[in-house]
Amino acid sequence: MSRAKTINVRRERRGHRVRNKIKRVTTRPRLSVFRSNANMYAQIIDDATGKTLVSASTLEKGHSGSTGNKDAAKAIGKTIAERALAAGIKDVAFDRGDYKFHGRVAALAEGAREGGLQF
Repeated sequence: MSRAKTINVRRERRGHRVRNKIKRVTTRPRLSVFRSNANMYAQIIDDATGKTLVSASTLEKGHSGSTGNKDAAKAIGKTIAERALAAGIKDVAFDRGDYKFHGRVAALAEGAREGGLQF
């Protein structure tokens, strides 16, 4: 098996493992994270209705500075926490997808916790 195929297989398995754990928790909305090389995106989704309740990303006009580093991820975490609290959401399930919990994903989670979200 080539190295690229092995990495993709691991990512797929990790993603299935994470999502299966989150599916068991249906009482809380899901904080879903997507990261590209250049930007970070986060949204809080109510899986019962299939609707996005709150979202934030580094592409928004209010965001300043660099978009693809830990500082930007932490700022997005704080922003989504602020918007979630304004919408009456305090408790969420953190869905990191198939990303490992380090670097920008961990920084976003830390920012969301500092902003007042619980997970």
